[in-house]
Amino acid sequence: MTKSAPKLLSLGLLCLTLALGGCGNEGLTDLEQYVASVLARKGGQVEALPAIKPYERYVYQSADKNARDPFQPALQQENKTQAVVAGTSEQQRKFNAEIMAHNSEELEAFELDSLRMVGTLQSESALWAIIIDNDGTVHRVQVGNYMGRNFGKVLEIQEDRVELREIVKDADGNWEERNASLALAEQQ
Repeated sequence: MTKSAPKLLSLGLLCLTLALGGCGNEGLTDLEQYVASVLARKGGQVEALPAIKPYERYVYQSADKNARDPFQPALQQENKTQAVVAGTSEQQRKFNAEIMAHNSEELEAFELDSLRMVGTLQSESALWAIIIDNDGTVHRVQVGNYMGRNFGKVLEIQEDRVELREIVKDADGNWEERNASLALAEQQ
């Protein structure tokens, strides 16, 4: 390296510094004036959000009771039909009629022990249980709803548990009632 190289480098940096120094604040005054004028404007009111329409559930009912429900997977329909075949006594016919008559609900896709009760919700006329499935989805159930894979019908909702009546097959293949409950889950 020659002795003149550091001098050239210093001279180049000096020229660069002077050139960049000329790009100062001349162009910012109009921008500052615009910002000041925008900030000086009066604020307006925000329009109210539109009202949210509540979801209205429509229950599909076919005129032909033996027709397959087009909103349910075919496999679930076959299992339900096979479940009804067994039993001929009056009690068995009552269970068969209940199984066929009710519309399948979301929580019937889960085992009862995979569901967690996390609280209750009360209005003037009803008490609902708040249930979380194993996917983390929150559901609201009331007396008369079904949950669990054994046609579990909600009979009573209390602050600390949900009482159900399940319809299960015994060793002979006949339907029988079984009481079950879902207790309020501990806080984690």
